[in-house]
Amino acid sequence: MALRPEQLRAHLDKGSLAPVYLLAGDEPLQLQEAADALRRAAREQAYSERSVLQVDTGFDWGQLHAAGANLSLFGDRRLLELRMPGGKPGQIGGRVIADWCAAPPQDTLLLILCGRLDGAQRRAAWFRAVERAGQTLLVWPMNMQQMQRWVSQRLQAAELQPEPGAAAVLAERSEGNLLAASQEIEKLRLLQGPGPVSLETVSAAVADSARNDVFDLAQAAFSGESVRVLRVARRLQAEGAEPVLALWALAAGVRAAGRMRRGQPAREALQQNRVFGDLARAVERGVRRQTAAQWESLLGRCARVDRVIKGAGPGRVWSELVDLSLAVSGGPAMQEQA
Repeated sequence: MALRPEQLRAHLDKGSLAPVYLLAGDEPLQLQEAADALRRAAREQAYSERSVLQVDTGFDWGQLHAAGANLSLFGDRRLLELRMPGGKPGQIGGRVIADWCAAPPQDTLLLILCGRLDGAQRRAAWFRAVERAGQTLLVWPMNMQQMQRWVSQRLQAAELQPEPGAAAVLAERSEGNLLAASQEIEKLRLLQGPGPVSLETVSAAVADSARNDVFDLAQAAFSGESVRVLRVARRLQAEGAEPVLALWALAAGVRAAGRMRRGQPAREALQQNRVFGDLARAVERGVRRQTAAQWESLLGRCARVDRVIKGAGPGRVWSELVDLSLAVSGGPAMQEQA
């Protein structure tokens, strides 16, 4: 059967999971949040084991067949994720998926994650087998009316009450990019806290974001560019950028890097912490610069800088931000350079 993204929560609230789910599309935020919702539902229903199979060139489809044939080591329920970005399993893979769907193992929930599927792929025998055995959820780009409705709901979920026209401005400025809109909403909540949001506040916040790109500081830090860190920090401070936003970008990267160092897949760690684009690539390149323990220590430093920004700890805000950024980059602290 087919689900729409907005139907997923009600489906999961019924408490009975299908044996197979397929999530596909080219809108990463909706796909990630749908996958996270399914993972949470699976944990709540005692699917305590989780395995991931990544379909790439030369993938051995016998792994999926074996996963269905083997019992769980401790008799626990299992969540098996089959990540197939291209959505083309080929003849062998298609048969293996169809065979799985014909007789799904009772102790295993199969979650298939794909990119966008075209009409031919959706007519393939393996896809139709998934439809018969379980649930499919396809994500499509939103039109402007849908985007405005999504932004309004997202603002309300963040305990922000938009005045008339505010959601429309944010949707228009985001140009259909849900990731960008989500980040702007997080920034608004950080800047003003819960409560009413005026049209003027939204317009000013989006304009400031375009001029003062706080992600440049974090990107320079994770790229190991100490000199650029100093240059970007000076520019941001001179332009009146909000320190809390600069810290937010740094802390998100630090959390993602720490999880990657502890073995979490890079894509998953980055998406869970809302790290995307150039910053995500910089974090992936720089993750080996620190050990897992060092990333954990840097997360503690982020908390200390947060206290300084809020006036609850001693120190100068931008000096603390620069020192944190230099530590992330692997360079010496600003005081040590003097």
